[in-house]
Amino acid sequence: MKLEYQAVREESSFIITDFNCSPGQKLLQDKGYYKILWNRGEDVKTLTVDGCSLLLEKNQVLFCTPLNILEIPESLDLISIVFNREFYCIRDHDYEVSCQGLLFFGSSLPPLILLSKTETVNFESMFHIFKEEFRNRDQIQGEMLRVLLKRLLITSTRLITAQVIDDRVSKPQIDLVRKFHVLVENHFKEKHQVAAYAELLNKSPKTLSNVFKKTNEYSPLQVINKRIILEAKRLLMYSTKNADEIGYELGYKDPAHFSKFFKSHAGLPPAKFKEAHFSR
Repeated sequence: MKLEYQAVREESSFIITDFNCSPGQKLLQDKGYYKILWNRGEDVKTLTVDGCSLLLEKNQVLFCTPLNILEIPESLDLISIVFNREFYCIRDHDYEVSCQGLLFFGSSLPPLILLSKTETVNFESMFHIFKEEFRNRDQIQGEMLRVLLKRLLITSTRLITAQVIDDRVSKPQIDLVRKFHVLVENHFKEKHQVAAYAELLNKSPKTLSNVFKKTNEYSPLQVINKRIILEAKRLLMYSTKNADEIGYELGYKDPAHFSKFFKSHAGLPPAKFKEAHFSR
Protein backbone atom coordinates (compact mmCIF):
# COMPACT_ATOMS: atom_id res chain seq x y z
CA MET A 1 0.00 0.00 0.00
CA LYS A 2 1.16 3.48 -0.85
CA LEU A 3 -1.13 6.52 -0.76
CA GLU A 4 0.68 9.64 -1.87
CA TYR A 5 0.08 13.37 -2.04
CA GLN A 6 2.58 15.53 -3.93
CA ALA A 7 2.70 19.22 -4.74
CA VAL A 8 5.22 19.57 -7.55
CA ARG A 9 5.68 23.32 -7.27
CA GLU A 10 6.42 23.13 -3.52
CA GLU A 11 8.25 19.78 -3.83
CA SER A 12 6.21 18.62 -0.86
CA SER A 13 5.28 15.01 -0.24
CA PHE A 14 3.00 13.18 2.21
CA ILE A 15 2.63 9.41 2.08
CA ILE A 16 0.89 6.61 3.95
CA THR A 17 2.48 3.21 3.37
CA ASP A 18 2.92 -0.22 4.92
CA PHE A 19 6.30 -0.72 3.14
CA ASN A 20 4.97 -3.96 1.60
CA CYS A 21 5.61 -2.77 -1.95
CA SER A 22 8.63 -1.68 -3.97
CA PRO A 23 7.71 2.04 -3.92
CA GLY A 24 7.22 1.84 -0.15
CA GLN A 25 10.60 0.13 0.32
CA LYS A 26 12.23 2.76 -1.91
CA LEU A 27 11.18 5.43 0.58
CA LEU A 28 13.61 3.92 3.08
CA GLN A 29 16.47 4.79 0.74
CA ASP A 30 15.34 8.36 0.12
CA LYS A 31 16.71 11.01 2.46
CA GLY A 32 14.76 13.95 3.77
CA TYR A 33 11.69 12.18 5.16
CA TYR A 34 10.23 12.13 8.64
CA LYS A 35 8.64 8.74 9.42
CA ILE A 36 5.99 7.80 11.98
CA LEU A 37 5.62 4.00 12.24
CA TRP A 38 2.81 2.26 14.07
CA ASN A 39 2.85 -1.48 14.80
CA ARG A 40 -0.80 -2.49 14.55
CA GLY A 41 -0.09 -6.24 14.52
CA GLU A 42 -0.10 -8.77 17.31
CA ASP A 43 3.59 -9.64 17.14
CA VAL A 44 6.71 -7.77 18.14
CA LYS A 45 8.42 -6.45 15.02
CA THR A 46 12.18 -6.24 14.59
CA LEU A 47 13.43 -3.19 12.70
CA THR A 48 16.91 -1.85 12.14
CA VAL A 49 17.50 1.79 13.03
CA ASP A 50 20.93 3.29 12.40
CA GLY A 51 22.42 -0.18 12.23
CA CYS A 52 20.93 -1.38 15.53
CA SER A 53 18.01 -3.76 16.05
CA LEU A 54 14.90 -2.24 17.58
CA LEU A 55 11.87 -4.16 18.85
CA LEU A 56 8.56 -2.48 18.07
CA GLU A 57 5.79 -3.95 20.23
CA LYS A 58 2.09 -4.09 19.45
CA ASN A 59 0.58 -0.58 19.40
CA GLN A 60 3.90 1.15 19.83
CA VAL A 61 4.55 4.17 17.63
CA LEU A 62 8.07 5.10 16.53
CA PHE A 63 9.17 8.59 15.43
CA CYS A 64 12.15 8.93 13.09
CA THR A 65 13.85 12.02 11.72
CA PRO A 66 15.29 12.32 8.19
CA LEU A 67 18.68 11.47 9.76
CA ASN A 68 17.63 8.00 10.96
CA ILE A 69 18.51 5.14 8.60
CA LEU A 70 15.76 2.51 8.63
CA GLU A 71 15.63 -1.07 7.40
CA ILE A 72 12.16 -2.61 7.48
CA PRO A 73 11.47 -6.16 6.23
CA GLU A 74 8.43 -6.57 4.01
CA SER A 75 5.29 -8.38 5.21
CA LEU A 76 5.20 -6.61 8.58
CA ASP A 77 1.84 -5.32 9.78
CA LEU A 78 3.05 -1.74 10.05
CA ILE A 79 1.51 1.48 8.86
CA SER A 80 3.57 4.59 8.45
CA ILE A 81 3.18 8.27 7.73
CA VAL A 82 6.06 9.66 5.70
CA PHE A 83 6.50 13.36 4.90
CA ASN A 84 9.24 15.81 4.01
CA ARG A 85 10.18 19.26 5.33
CA GLU A 86 8.53 20.94 2.38
CA PHE A 87 5.19 19.42 3.38
CA TYR A 88 5.56 20.24 7.08
CA CYS A 89 8.73 21.56 8.69
CA ILE A 90 8.94 20.46 12.32
CA ARG A 91 11.40 23.24 13.20
CA ASP A 92 9.47 26.11 11.58
CA HIS A 93 6.10 24.98 12.95
CA ASP A 94 7.15 23.94 16.44
CA TYR A 95 4.96 26.70 17.88
CA GLU A 96 1.96 24.79 16.49
CA VAL A 97 2.70 21.29 17.78
CA SER A 98 5.57 21.58 20.35
CA CYS A 99 7.08 18.27 19.29
CA GLN A 100 10.66 19.28 18.45
CA GLY A 101 12.95 17.92 21.14
CA LEU A 102 10.37 15.32 22.18
CA LEU A 103 9.11 13.36 19.17
CA PHE A 104 11.88 14.47 16.85
CA PHE A 105 15.50 15.35 17.65
CA GLY A 106 14.82 14.49 21.28
CA SER A 107 17.54 11.93 21.96
CA SER A 108 20.11 9.71 20.32
CA LEU A 109 17.44 7.03 19.85
CA PRO A 110 14.07 7.53 18.12
CA PRO A 111 11.36 7.90 20.77
CA LEU A 112 8.51 5.43 21.25
CA ILE A 113 5.02 5.81 22.65
CA LEU A 114 2.67 2.99 23.66
CA LEU A 115 -1.02 3.33 22.85
CA SER A 116 -3.68 2.25 25.34
CA LYS A 117 -6.96 0.74 24.08
CA THR A 118 -8.60 4.16 24.02
CA GLU A 119 -5.62 5.76 22.30
CA THR A 120 -5.52 2.93 19.76
CA VAL A 121 -9.13 3.65 18.81
CA ASN A 122 -8.21 7.33 18.47
CA PHE A 123 -5.27 6.51 16.18
CA GLU A 124 -7.40 4.14 14.11
CA SER A 125 -9.89 6.96 13.63
CA MET A 126 -7.21 9.45 12.60
CA PHE A 127 -5.67 7.05 10.09
CA HIS A 128 -9.11 6.29 8.67
CA ILE A 129 -9.66 10.01 8.08
CA PHE A 130 -6.21 10.29 6.49
CA LYS A 131 -7.09 7.52 4.03
CA GLU A 132 -10.49 9.07 3.26
CA GLU A 133 -8.81 12.38 2.44
CA PHE A 134 -6.80 10.76 -0.36
CA ARG A 135 -10.07 10.43 -2.27
CA ASN A 136 -10.41 14.23 -2.43
CA ARG A 137 -8.15 15.37 -5.23
CA ASP A 138 -8.90 19.07 -4.91
CA GLN A 139 -6.85 22.22 -4.30
CA ILE A 140 -7.22 22.08 -0.53
CA GLN A 141 -6.27 18.43 -0.09
CA GLY A 142 -2.73 19.28 1.01
CA GLU A 143 -3.92 21.73 3.65
CA MET A 144 -6.41 19.21 5.01
CA LEU A 145 -3.67 16.56 5.29
CA ARG A 146 -1.48 19.08 7.16
CA VAL A 147 -4.30 19.77 9.60
CA LEU A 148 -4.70 16.04 10.24
CA LEU A 149 -0.93 15.60 10.64
CA LYS A 150 -0.82 18.41 13.21
CA ARG A 151 -3.59 16.70 15.18
CA LEU A 152 -1.60 13.45 15.18
CA LEU A 153 1.60 15.23 16.27
CA ILE A 154 -0.14 17.14 19.07
CA THR A 155 -1.80 13.95 20.35
CA SER A 156 1.54 12.11 20.24
CA THR A 157 3.36 14.96 22.00
CA ARG A 158 0.84 14.83 24.83
CA LEU A 159 1.26 11.06 25.10
CA ILE A 160 5.06 11.10 25.21
CA THR A 161 4.99 13.90 27.77
CA ALA A 162 2.69 11.83 29.98
CA GLN A 163 4.63 8.57 29.49
CA VAL A 164 8.21 9.79 29.76
CA ILE A 165 8.25 12.93 31.89
CA ASP A 166 7.63 13.05 35.63
CA ASP A 167 4.44 14.80 36.82
CA ARG A 168 6.58 17.12 38.93
CA VAL A 169 8.14 18.68 35.84
CA SER A 170 6.58 22.03 34.95
CA LYS A 171 5.94 23.24 31.40
CA PRO A 172 8.89 25.68 31.53
CA GLN A 173 11.11 22.78 32.59
CA ILE A 174 9.79 20.61 29.74
CA ASP A 175 10.51 23.46 27.33
CA LEU A 176 14.02 23.72 28.76
CA VAL A 177 14.63 20.00 28.07
CA ARG A 178 13.26 20.40 24.53
CA LYS A 179 15.48 23.41 23.84
CA PHE A 180 18.51 21.58 25.20
CA HIS A 181 17.91 18.62 22.86
CA VAL A 182 17.52 20.94 19.87
CA LEU A 183 20.72 22.80 20.74
CA VAL A 184 22.59 19.50 21.06
CA GLU A 185 21.33 18.48 17.63
CA ASN A 186 22.58 21.75 16.16
CA HIS A 187 25.95 21.97 17.95
CA PHE A 188 27.11 18.49 19.05
CA LYS A 189 29.97 18.50 16.56
CA GLU A 190 31.67 21.49 18.15
CA LYS A 191 30.24 21.76 21.68
CA HIS A 192 30.92 18.72 23.90
CA GLN A 193 30.45 20.18 27.40
CA VAL A 194 27.24 20.83 29.34
CA ALA A 195 28.49 24.29 30.34
CA ALA A 196 28.45 25.43 26.70
CA TYR A 197 24.75 24.56 26.35
CA ALA A 198 23.89 25.97 29.78
CA GLU A 199 25.37 29.28 28.64
CA LEU A 200 23.24 29.25 25.47
CA LEU A 201 20.17 28.61 27.62
CA ASN A 202 21.13 31.20 30.28
CA LYS A 203 21.05 28.48 32.92
CA SER A 204 23.64 26.90 35.18
CA PRO A 205 24.86 23.34 34.49
CA LYS A 206 23.47 22.34 37.90
CA THR A 207 20.01 23.63 36.94
CA LEU A 208 20.07 21.54 33.77
CA SER A 209 21.12 18.44 35.70
CA ASN A 210 18.38 18.91 38.29
CA VAL A 211 15.69 19.25 35.61
CA PHE A 212 16.91 16.19 33.71
CA LYS A 213 16.75 14.10 36.90
CA LYS A 214 12.98 14.67 36.89
CA THR A 215 12.45 13.64 33.27
CA ASN A 216 13.52 10.00 33.56
CA GLU A 217 16.10 10.87 30.91
CA TYR A 218 19.83 10.59 30.68
CA SER A 219 21.92 13.34 32.22
CA PRO A 220 22.76 16.34 29.98
CA LEU A 221 26.30 15.05 29.46
CA GLN A 222 25.02 11.58 28.55
CA VAL A 223 22.69 13.15 25.97
CA ILE A 224 25.62 14.98 24.36
CA ASN A 225 27.88 11.93 24.39
CA LYS A 226 25.21 9.59 23.01
CA ARG A 227 24.49 11.99 20.15
CA ILE A 228 28.20 12.15 19.25
CA ILE A 229 28.51 8.35 19.40
CA LEU A 230 25.39 7.88 17.26
CA GLU A 231 26.80 10.14 14.56
CA ALA A 232 30.17 8.41 14.74
CA LYS A 233 28.51 5.00 14.29
CA ARG A 234 26.43 6.25 11.36
CA LEU A 235 29.53 7.59 9.61
CA LEU A 236 31.49 4.41 10.30
CA MET A 237 28.70 2.20 8.96
CA TYR A 238 27.36 4.27 6.08
CA SER A 239 30.25 6.39 4.80
CA THR A 240 33.72 5.78 3.40
CA LYS A 241 35.41 8.08 5.92
CA ASN A 242 38.06 6.64 8.20
CA ALA A 243 38.16 7.02 11.97
CA ASP A 244 40.52 10.00 11.93
CA GLU A 245 38.33 11.88 9.44
CA ILE A 246 35.21 11.13 11.46
CA GLY A 247 36.84 12.22 14.70
CA TYR A 248 37.90 15.51 13.14
CA GLU A 249 34.39 16.06 11.74
CA LEU A 250 32.98 15.53 15.23
CA GLY A 251 35.29 18.08 16.82
CA TYR A 252 38.18 15.88 17.95
CA LYS A 253 41.50 17.18 16.68
CA ASP A 254 43.42 14.40 18.41
CA PRO A 255 42.61 10.99 16.82
CA ALA A 256 43.74 9.17 19.97
CA HIS A 257 41.31 11.20 22.09
CA PHE A 258 38.43 10.37 19.75
CA SER A 259 39.37 6.67 19.65
CA LYS A 260 39.48 6.49 23.45
CA PHE A 261 36.12 8.32 23.74
CA PHE A 262 34.48 6.04 21.17
CA LYS A 263 35.80 2.85 22.76
CA SER A 264 34.59 3.91 26.23
CA HIS A 265 31.04 4.27 24.90
CA ALA A 266 30.83 1.69 22.11
CA GLY A 267 33.07 -0.99 23.59
CA LEU A 268 35.35 -1.15 20.55
CA PRO A 269 37.79 1.23 18.87
CA PRO A 270 36.29 2.89 15.76
CA ALA A 271 38.18 0.74 13.25
CA LYS A 272 37.22 -2.49 15.05
CA PHE A 273 33.59 -1.35 15.24
CA LYS A 274 33.54 -0.80 11.48
CA GLU A 275 35.11 -4.19 10.84
CA ALA A 276 32.57 -5.90 13.10
CA HIS A 277 29.66 -4.19 11.31
CA PHE A 278 30.76 -5.24 7.82
CA SER A 279 31.57 -8.81 8.90
CA ARG A 280 27.97 -9.51 9.94
